[in-house]
Amino acid sequence: MVMFVLGYFWPGIIFVAKLGIVTFVSIFILDIFILYRIKHGVSISRELPERFSNGDQNKVKLVCENNYPYRLFVKIIDEIPVQFQYRDNNIIAQFDKEEIKEFTFYLNPVERGKYSFGKVHVFTTSALGLFERRHSFNLEKEIAVYPSFLNLQNIELLSFAKLQHKLGLKSIRKTGNNKEFDQTRDYITGDELKHINWKATARKNKLMVNQYRDEREQDIYCLIDMGRNMKMPFKGMSLLDYSINSSLALSKVVLKNYDKIGLVTYSNKIHTIQPSDNKHNQLLKMNEALYHQTTDFKESTMEPLFAMIKRKITHRSLLIIYTNFESIHSMRRQLEVLKQLSKSHLVILISFENTELKNVLNENAGSVKDIYLKTITEKFMFEKRVLMQELLKSGIHSILSTPEGLTVDTINKYLEVKARGLL
Repeated sequence: MVMFVLGYFWPGIIFVAKLGIVTFVSIFILDIFILYRIKHGVSISRELPERFSNGDQNKVKLVCENNYPYRLFVKIIDEIPVQFQYRDNNIIAQFDKEEIKEFTFYLNPVERGKYSFGKVHVFTTSALGLFERRHSFNLEKEIAVYPSFLNLQNIELLSFAKLQHKLGLKSIRKTGNNKEFDQTRDYITGDELKHINWKATARKNKLMVNQYRDEREQDIYCLIDMGRNMKMPFKGMSLLDYSINSSLALSKVVLKNYDKIGLVTYSNKIHTIQPSDNKHNQLLKMNEALYHQTTDFKESTMEPLFAMIKRKITHRSLLIIYTNFESIHSMRRQLEVLKQLSKSHLVILISFENTELKNVLNENAGSVKDIYLKTITEKFMFEKRVLMQELLKSGIHSILSTPEGLTVDTINKYLEVKARGLL
């Protein structure tokens, strides 16, 4: 354009301008020919797991192949599910001739349900860089996001006492003696004399002792509150999802310790009942049951839960209740039911510590408004501590945990109950 303008004053430049246009158009047509001469210039595939784990990093891999016999510049856009709300998931790379490259990224879902992957678009550019060709690949796929299962392999290590100190678990001193008979073995110096089996000693003509182990096949139930209090979010995930992930991790440890695990979800009514069992497919059944659970924004009440437990759970069990009391008044409304449950069962109530309140306390007060805010925050946190003490006075065990530390705190409490023989 500049040369044509200058050609108005110096006509000799017009020829150079026309030559430049012809050259540019020729190179442009050549670039189009280079990119379209091969029908399938690039190919790509997306590798996904069968299902995603909620709250964990899930691996997604794209495998792209350059079928052109020359260097290529590529931009890849993957239509990932809308739930992630990603806008910067473009992948830009350079391929040598007939090169294959793998691109890996991780997605962290915070909600359970169906996630839909769309097409993958690949934009290719040659070394000339004048034209860009788009390749679209129909790789639509729907994938289900289940409660956290990726870390269950690691969580099962928590049931071994020798590794507890490495994983944040406190050591528990065993009290009393194990109750369940295991086997009869030879006497070793240091064995308790009261464990000597005199009949076996007479038969074998040498000292034999009875060996005992922790009681097995005890019934453990996870009772998960589905009410509106469990909708409170923490780092994108609701307290309900943290409770579901924790209950699955606890179930893995319970089954490794040869106990039975069961599940009940409730709000103002009973939603799901999974009877306690220790079969190999029990964890899978619980995972499927928990996949469909959502909060219903209703006020939870324990009366239907109490009636169901009286009717369905007839012998003493460990009841681990995942709920959240934000005020001492809401807890006192349910306290009578909890006391009745504790007469027949060992009850552990889990409530969540509001970490946002801690952040408010750590901030410096710069105004009178901030002082009032910090005072009210202190009042809420003090009520939480009073709430836990009142439960303890009523003979109900309790855990006040942060959402992040819920899994370890819950497993700690279960191991403590087993070690102390409380059940």
